[in-house]
Amino acid sequence: MSRGFLRNFPAFKILSEEKIEAIHAGTLEVLQKTGLTVYNDKALKVFKDAGCKVDFETKRVKFFPGLVEECLRKAPSSFSVKARNPEHDLVLGPDNIIFFNFPGTDTVDINTWDPHSPTKKEHEDLVRVLDALDNVHFLNAYPYFGYSGGIPEVMKEIEGVALRLKNSSKITVAIANNDIDKFTIQMAKAAGSEIFANPNTSSPLTYYTDQVNACFLAAEYGLPSMIWDGATSGGTAPASIAGAVILTNAELIPFIVLLQLLDPGARVSVANLVLAQNMKNGSPAFGEIGTTLHNVVFNQVWQKYGIPTVCSSCGPTSSKKIDFQTGYQKMMPTVLSAISGSSVLQLYSSIYGEITAHPLQAIVDDDIAGMIGRFVEGVDSGEEALAIDLINEVGPIPGHYLGKAHTRKWWKKEQFEPIASDRLTYPEWSKSGKKDCIDYAKEKMEKILSTHSPKPPLTSTQEKDIEKILNEARKYYKDKDLISDSEWEAYKKFLG
Repeated sequence: MSRGFLRNFPAFKILSEEKIEAIHAGTLEVLQKTGLTVYNDKALKVFKDAGCKVDFETKRVKFFPGLVEECLRKAPSSFSVKARNPEHDLVLGPDNIIFFNFPGTDTVDINTWDPHSPTKKEHEDLVRVLDALDNVHFLNAYPYFGYSGGIPEVMKEIEGVALRLKNSSKITVAIANNDIDKFTIQMAKAAGSEIFANPNTSSPLTYYTDQVNACFLAAEYGLPSMIWDGATSGGTAPASIAGAVILTNAELIPFIVLLQLLDPGARVSVANLVLAQNMKNGSPAFGEIGTTLHNVVFNQVWQKYGIPTVCSSCGPTSSKKIDFQTGYQKMMPTVLSAISGSSVLQLYSSIYGEITAHPLQAIVDDDIAGMIGRFVEGVDSGEEALAIDLINEVGPIPGHYLGKAHTRKWWKKEQFEPIASDRLTYPEWSKSGKKDCIDYAKEKMEKILSTHSPKPPLTSTQEKDIEKILNEARKYYKDKDLISDSEWEAYKKFLG
């Protein structure tokens, strides 16, 4: 079972309890006074039956504070999720920290830094690297959004889930769009794994049909849900950090209410992908420090609610290359989110925004995750760690600690050894070819791709079941005219 890293000190707090209470009260006021629009009649009926104020004509739902707080209390503060390999079972909780990857719709040429649609092999390579890295605890809904070769848009993520299940034994997330999760959930079940349902909010204060249906599927299959909010501060959310947190809370909580009404005690976590808007060009300001402040406040509020949080904003950067900017724009938000209470950190593989991702970046990111993991584990101050007897034994110069059993035991425990960093002296570095972290990451990637395979592999029965579900999905979308005749012909050629 993968518990990730254990935070061995109280979570960092940036606001007083009075200010956190003001944010909570503001959230309740927005939910009661304004509520949100829900384009799903089935959900409207559930909310109505629970005592909410529902206008079926405008699709507006308003929530009373008592119901909101009752449903927040019903959600578990920690829970486990089953993988097909028990070693990859997850634990999400208030003091556990686990990592996964941030997506990229495309990959990137590391010689020119130009993005391009990944091939099937490039997609497989990224998934295999993510599967091999110990600090990647599960996989996102899409490392890449499908791959090139004639796959219709509507089938790209479904084919991607099949690819992930074949190349990784870790848990994954299911996208909720165009009924995709109807099929991806079945595929995960056929592989012997649970999967995170993935309802997403639409800012400001709106839920669309497919996203709400993900909650009904989660309840039907008894699955955990990872709810995402992706507002943009200054665009679809207030520019003020406290205001954006209130909006984010008001968008996330109704999904929790719905899930708890459908399945009391349902496993749920909330993912915060709120980004500031770059007011100079209108794009999201990836890596902006204000986004990190938002996440720290968000974590403090949700620590009060006792529900695991996911920091999604620590993965993307504004840089287009694997460079110094990428490093600091990833490290700063990830470490601050880890110490302020995030249970899950979405770090690995992405470079620019949600556009580009690469396995080399994932390997460099593994050093970031390992360093942060070592930090949150804190300092052992037990009798042996204090080493008082040893210090008295060694005494002043010429005494030293190199030959001591205590040193042999404790240096590996206290130090973190990176896999892609250059730690050589100048003479060693010159003699070994003046390699940098990208060179070491390439060597690591080549080793993984030449030796690693998921354990256990899918059985032949599981592979057949997944292919059967894929064929059902292909027919379903063809019959719904979501795959055109020309796309279908190209798709058939791709499938052989």
